[in-house]
Amino acid sequence: QVQLVESGGGLVQPGGSLRLSCKVSRNIILSTFLSYDMGWYRQAPEKQRELVANLASGGTRNYADAVNGRFTISRDNVKRTVDLQMNSLKPEDTAVYYCKVLDRSGREFWGQGTQVTVSS
Repeated sequence: QVQLVESGGGLVQPGGSLRLSCKVSRNIILSTFLSYDMGWYRQAPEKQRELVANLASGGTRNYADAVNGRFTISRDNVKRTVDLQMNSLKPEDTAVYYCKVLDRSGREFWGQGTQVTVSS
């Protein structure tokens, strides 16, 4: 069982930045960690959960159109984290952000979510 713990959410003014981090809380070996597809999703009130950014095990990155050019997904292989740097934040970025891991067996694991609020 893979457990994911997100951190870094909070309240920020429009135009500001936040960095979210998702730690894989399990003593996994590096090769296993590198085999994961990892992503960030978000869910705003009364809306469906949507993909924000994905980082495939091979290194390919994909971003939602709404965040492309403003957000950057990365992974820290030493710390066993997947991070989301969010710049030029807008009120419409307000949501609960979740990280997800997809392992090589096709199993999905989700974090508990972290709230991001963009407001003046």
